[in-house]
Formats: sequence, structure tokens, C-alpha cells
Amino acid sequence: MQISPAAMKSFLQYDWPGNVRELENCIARAVALGNHQSIDLADLPPGIAAAEDPDMSAQAAAELSTTALADLERITILRVFEQAGGDKIIAGKMLGISRATLYRRLKRYNIAVRSSQKQLVESVR
Repeated sequence: MQISPAAMKSFLQYDWPGNVRELENCIARAVALGNHQSIDLADLPPGIAAAEDPDMSAQAAAELSTTALADLERITILRVFEQAGGDKIIAGKMLGISRATLYRRLKRYNIAVRSSQKQLVESVR
């Protein structure tokens, strides 16, 4: 997988207050939401994508509503489950969250994890 020059610039200019764990989660998110060929600026969270312009970063964060964030989290969990073949342990590791946190998120978003990957894929659509 390649990283576009714009995405790499944002990676290098971001402060990474969460250190390596935040970087790992950012890359896992970009891979889960991206086109699986390269990581581009559009695949990064708004705060990191706008790292080169601090004012833009604050503006981007302010524009995101909690509803939009919840929708993004739900979609991300569904896509990661698809990639993990419905395996909760692998999905939790890919998301960077514990199994208990994953179960709470599944309950919060009414995500029914089925044994069949085909059924899970259909719920994403």
C-alpha cells in the first residue's frame, strides 16, 4: 500500500498527541475506509488531514456533528467486520479497541453480527 504525498505531508506535520497508538489507529482507519490501493488525504480524519493549517483543523473539527461521527463510527465498524470476516477479536484489534468496547459499540449501533460474512456485507449496504 502506498501513501500519497499529501497524506504523508499531513502525517509528518501532525503532532500525534496519542503517539504510536494514534498513528496505528489512523492508518487502520484509512485502510478500512480507503480504496485499499493507497492512502490519500481524503482517507484521513479531518484533524490530521488539515494538520498543515491549524485554523483549518479547528474549523474541520467544529463542523463535524456528533451524529456524523456516530455514523462514521458505525460504518467503520461494519467495514472492519467485513474485512475481518465477522471475527470480533480481529475486528477489535483492527479498530484498536478492546472486545468489551467493541461489544458496547455493537449494542449502541444495533449491529447484529451474524455468523455469515455474506449477511454482514448485506447489512453494510
